[in-house]
Order: sequence, then structure tokens, then C-alpha cells
Amino acid sequence: MTATLDPARPAAPPTPRRRWHRVLVPIGLAVLLIVATLVLHAVDQPDPDDPGFLAPAAAGDDGGSRLAEALRGQGVPIRRETDTLDALRAAGAVPTTLFVPAPDLVHPDTLAALTVLPPGSRLVLVEPSRRVLTGVGLPLEPTDRRWATRAVPPDADGGPCRLPEALRAGTAAVDHQRYAGPYGADRCYAGALRRISWGTEVVVIGASDPFRNDRIDEWGNRALATGLLGGDRPLVWLDLPGPAPAPTGPGWSPSPDDDGTPLPRDTGGRDNRADPPPSWHNPLWDAFPPWFWAILAQLAVAGLLLVLWRARRLGPPVPEPLPVTVRAAETVLGRARLYRRAGARDTTAATLRTAALDRLLPRLNLPPDTPPDEVAARVAAHAGADPERVAELLHGAAPENDRELLELARDLDALTRTLAPHPTEGDPR
Repeated sequence: MTATLDPARPAAPPTPRRRWHRVLVPIGLAVLLIVATLVLHAVDQPDPDDPGFLAPAAAGDDGGSRLAEALRGQGVPIRRETDTLDALRAAGAVPTTLFVPAPDLVHPDTLAALTVLPPGSRLVLVEPSRRVLTGVGLPLEPTDRRWATRAVPPDADGGPCRLPEALRAGTAAVDHQRYAGPYGADRCYAGALRRISWGTEVVVIGASDPFRNDRIDEWGNRALATGLLGGDRPLVWLDLPGPAPAPTGPGWSPSPDDDGTPLPRDTGGRDNRADPPPSWHNPLWDAFPPWFWAILAQLAVAGLLLVLWRARRLGPPVPEPLPVTVRAAETVLGRARLYRRAGARDTTAATLRTAALDRLLPRLNLPPDTPPDEVAARVAAHAGADPERVAELLHGAAPENDRELLELARDLDALTRTLAPHPTEGDPR
């Protein structure tokens, strides 16, 4: 079967190839990169709500069995408690080290009692939040937080570190959450470790890495963890299996005075002036978690790569072969049909008159800005026609119907053929 082509109809333009993949592929790669980053980060970061998190008997990556074994090897007696009140009672009347690996699980009503320990005791809090620090009553405040923990020396930011345990351990993976505190508080690892005498000696550390089974043997983590929890004091390990319930029972009070007020704070005669605040701090950073800003940054990078990928090459234009060669007659016919469908007689007439003037003005040696009256007079003089008729033909009103448009096209064509014939045509003069 042979298809019959209509010679009067122009050839259908080629269907452009769909280029959706040019946008979908980079967006898909960016989403894949973001998802992979989030998954790897979620797998790498421990969950304090996990019952095995820094538990002295847990042998998993996030457990603390290797730390407990190292402390027992140093002769440190360890007592594991799963209730906050039982841990406080276990401290007794002798100096004790109370280790709280998940302080966010402690009930807010018992936070203030954590510092009510016998004189000479030490409280170690791992990565406490702002709520915990406020509940305990410590003059510390979380500041910068990193996407991942970094190993730094004790005097990472140039400030002196007066904590002997940190100096002996050296470089350790501590820099995850930093804290700002009073002027006299010991400050190590760029502010990720703080020691302050606040009724009880309190040590705040901004990462759990030194205590975990999978990170304890890196850098000086083991020496730092055993130094903070070891020594000649017994260790009470508060291993909370989940969020602690509210304390109950008659006579409960967070302090020996039974009035709900913790013991008086002892700053050791040091100045309580706070560290100078940062020169600039935007509270918007604290309104969203770190992973949100990481995703936002990756999306910005992906968008920039997409813009660069879609941008045209820089430099001079490069000639490229046309995909399809269209004859001039087909182009004119297709454009005329578009004008006719839109009813654009004024645009069509203006196009015809402009084309006629482009041929007539150079023939008569007239500049493009010649006034219409002078153009009509010169054309009428050379063509032997009526100047008013020529003026109406070159600069008149738009045709009102297709018949008038057709007559205008014929008259313009006859006029240009008379005064400015095409080089391939014979000159009638």
C-alpha cells in the first residue's frame, strides 16, 4: 500500500525526543546520595533509647562491656543500677562516681538530685541536652554540634586544659557536642568536655564514642573513659532501660533538706562569670536538627550541579548541522497558515509592507528613517503612479478581510517587481 502525499500540505515537523531523563537522572542521583548519607549516618550514630546503649553487660557495638572489663581490671568496683533513686542510695555516704550514659532518660523530677552526692563524688554525664542541664541546675549550655564525632587533642582550640585525665589520654573522639560554661570551669577538647564543681564534681562530655565497645580502642578513648570513671572511688553505673518514671513514695525529696532544693553549689572560690558568648549566633540553627541542614546543603549542591549540567557551553557559537532541511516555500506556507488561523491580518500586512520597503528603499537610495510621505512621493514618481495610492499601499490601514489582504499582497508584489525586481528576473525598464 502506497501512501499519497498532499503536495500542498507542508511536511510534519519531526517530533522532538523526550528529554525527561536529563532532569530525572541528576535528581535521582541527588536523592540517592542523600538517602545513602542519611542511612549511613543513622547506622553509625547510637540510639540512647536502646536498652543496650552503654550497658555494662552489653557486648554490642554500642554497649559498654569492654569499658566495664577495663575498669574491673583496674580494681574499680562497679555497681549497676536501673533506677535513679536506687543509684543515689547506692552512692551511700562515701565518695562515689555516678555514671549516667543516657541522661535524657532520667525523669525531670530526679535530675536535680543527681548532684546530691557525698563530698568528693563525681557525676559523669554523656552528651546531656539543654533540658537535662537546666534540670540539674548546671550553668552550662549546648553550643556547636557536629554532624559526626571528631578526634581532637585536649587543647584543640588553643585553650589550656586542666583536667589530668584528659591530658593523660591525649587525642580522643570527643568533639561532637560542645558546651559553654562559667569562666572557672575546666574546658577541654574545644569545649566538648567540661568539668565544674557544683555541689558535686560534674563532668560533661559531648560524645559517647570513648565509652562504646566499637570505639574504645581508637585514639586515647580508653584512657579517657577509664580515667573519668576509674580511680579510688566505687562506680555506680546508671543503666536505664528506658525513660524513667516519676519518683514515688513518701518522704521523697531531691535534697537532704526535704524542701525540694538541692545542696548549695560550691564553685571553689572561682569567678562565675560565663565565657564570652560567640560573636554571632543564629537561633535558627537550634530550631532544626543537624540532619536537616545537611540535607539542605546537599540539595543546594545538587541544584548547582544541575544548573551547571544544563547550562550551555561557554565561548563562541559552534555551527551544528540542522536536523531537518525545510524548503523556503514550506516555511512561508506554514507561517501564512498560522497567521490565517489566528486572524492576524494586521501582522500579515505589516510583514508584507516591511518586506516591500526593504527592497524599495535601497533601490531608490533612501535611508531607512525616511519619512513616509517622502517615500510615497519618490516611489510614485519612479513608478508613474498616484502618490496617495502609493502612500495607502505602503503605509495604509490594516485590511478588514482576506480579500483586501490578498489585493494588498498582489499590489505590493507588482510595485516591487516594477521598481526593484529580483536579480533572477528581467528588468522591465
